[in-house]
Amino acid sequence: MTQFTHETYLNPLTWRYGSEEMRAIWSEVHKRRLFRQVWVALAAAQHQAGLVTAEQLADLQAHEADVDIERASEIDAQIGHDLMAEIRTYAEQCPVGGPIIHLGATSYDITDNAEPLRVRESLDLLLGTLASLLADLADEIDARADQVCMGFTHIQPAEPITVGYRLATYGQDLLADYHEMRRLRAAIRGKGIKGAVGSAASYDLVLEGTGMTTAEMEKLVMDTLDLEPYPIATQVHPRKQDVHVMNVLAGLAASLYRFAFDVRLLQSPPIGEWSEPFGKKQVGSSAMPFKRNPVHTENIDSLARLLAALPRVAWDNAAHSLLERTLDDSANRRIYLPEAFLLSDELLRRSHRVLRGLNIHEEGIRRNLAAYGVFAATERLLMAVVRNGGSRQEMHETIRGHAMTAWGAVWVGEPNPLADMLASDPEVLKYVEADKVRQLLDATSHVGSAPERARQMAETIRQALA
Repeated sequence: MTQFTHETYLNPLTWRYGSEEMRAIWSEVHKRRLFRQVWVALAAAQHQAGLVTAEQLADLQAHEADVDIERASEIDAQIGHDLMAEIRTYAEQCPVGGPIIHLGATSYDITDNAEPLRVRESLDLLLGTLASLLADLADEIDARADQVCMGFTHIQPAEPITVGYRLATYGQDLLADYHEMRRLRAAIRGKGIKGAVGSAASYDLVLEGTGMTTAEMEKLVMDTLDLEPYPIATQVHPRKQDVHVMNVLAGLAASLYRFAFDVRLLQSPPIGEWSEPFGKKQVGSSAMPFKRNPVHTENIDSLARLLAALPRVAWDNAAHSLLERTLDDSANRRIYLPEAFLLSDELLRRSHRVLRGLNIHEEGIRRNLAAYGVFAATERLLMAVVRNGGSRQEMHETIRGHAMTAWGAVWVGEPNPLADMLASDPEVLKYVEADKVRQLLDATSHVGSAPERARQMAETIRQALA
């Protein structure tokens, strides 16, 4: 058996990214225990058909958890078939039950029922983490629903919104991911017990004369596993299921990528409104001691980018699943399925840590509102002038001229002079008093229904998690 140390290549997901819980689900030991769970369920159904004795079934059940990877690896090295090596290892441990293990089955009657169980466990773990993230996000949305900040379009200052409203956009995306993941979890299916090409002909032979049909046997097995079977399968369960799984995980990655990228933008000192948590002893750069690089959100975007590339492999496997079976998906599925779930696990956990430690810098928010908010608020002044009898076109040109001058001042780091310029312009004062001009140009009240809708989203999230 190969011994893995840091003197050989190790995937970073083995130790650096992802949780111990997710690694346990995708471990070799757990996989082989799931294989044995399927074999025991099959033997139990065949016991009801009179093909397996109570003693044989009890022997298999007694050794169901006794995975011996070292012995299985020895056998695999000789025969070059890892599932058959596991059968022989299990059989050696079960002198009474060993002869009837895998009776009538093909390899994928075992693997393609065990693997969906593993996928379902992984989805359960992700759903729990995502629910916790959403609950905390709902609280943060509520707490900051009224905190006015500049909105940005095209990465340029636009109109004010609120911090809570911006957070609600992430909450809306992640809530959609939560619903998609729950639907996916409920839809996971196993191959069932259908034999080498899906016809179940081998089981018809095994069950001949027992009074039990292959459909009845399959139901007994799948009920024991608590797993719905596909009604139609070939040697394998439909690889279309992988496409659905990978697309849901990639969709989650897209939502977390966007959140992380926005944090990175807002942490940039010229904006300076948000920043991810940064430890007292944390080092931002080996060369520049002053750096506070957004390493967590950069990590999120890096891993999400990798996860986004994986659905294409699943698509190829599904599209190229020729006739009743090809084996050209087997090797890559051993890699991308665990990687996709471990990447998703790391993305969720790291994003949750960022959210919990997120710094909202009020001084930066005030600075940007002072510099740019008045530009957005000119729309209110324009409407007031028109309501009081002024020409929209003429006043639009007046405001535009002052705004271009004010932009020049802001561009070189001076305070925004636009409010003073407009509050002293005779053409403006014909329709609106100076104090009213300044009031209208206060952007902090120009957020429409954003606070109310942010709170509604927080409540929608809580109701979905209830």
